[in-house]
Amino acid sequence: MIDTQLFRGLPEAELRQLVAVARRRRFARGQVVFHRGDPADSLHLVLKGHFSARVVTQRTDSVMVAIHGPGEAFGELALVDPVPRSTTVTAVEAGETLAIGREDFERMRRDYPEVNDVLVQLLAARVRSASDRLLEAIFVPAETRVLRRLLELVQHYGEAEAGTSISLTQEDIAALAATSRATANRVLRAEQERGSLRLARGKTIVLDPADIARRARSPALDRT
Repeated sequence: MIDTQLFRGLPEAELRQLVAVARRRRFARGQVVFHRGDPADSLHLVLKGHFSARVVTQRTDSVMVAIHGPGEAFGELALVDPVPRSTTVTAVEAGETLAIGREDFERMRRDYPEVNDVLVQLLAARVRSASDRLLEAIFVPAETRVLRRLLELVQHYGEAEAGTSISLTQEDIAALAATSRATANRVLRAEQERGSLRLARGKTIVLDPADIARRARSPALDRT
């Protein structure tokens, strides 16, 4: 049985039906799930690994806008609006998803009305998250945003006794915090000097998230 935040509230019968119509897909590190502009035809439930969503800016830079881990979903807009994909999604490391096609999902919505409530909750959560990020970008200092994204990434990857290894570049962390790489680098190096994390090639190892959380919530930094 699958364990996803999205469908956790469904009765067992509906959940089993969901698994029955889904297609298990495996991805190697760096493999693209779908490109921006591709036809939107399925929702992906993440079973294993992490997947980055990216857009290309006017300067042709590839910028990470979201990361999805086990228990989460991506591509849900395909289930309500068949417009082309808005982002390119890639496996950060080897991963696995359950892909549910639009037609299969439509049949489930007709047969099991509870699925409609789950979809509405997911879309509402996406809207709230986008609104929160917009307000944060306006009112919260960039340094604090970097710290908050680090804490969110620790939740994605899970805390470990030896430290949480986050396999993202500083450019990726900066993009998630809506700031420059220079700012993210400055914040990360300051945290390294404090001993709350360690920087390595292509990854950041968070050693003391509680210490980072104290600064991320500091009234001196958070002006919202």
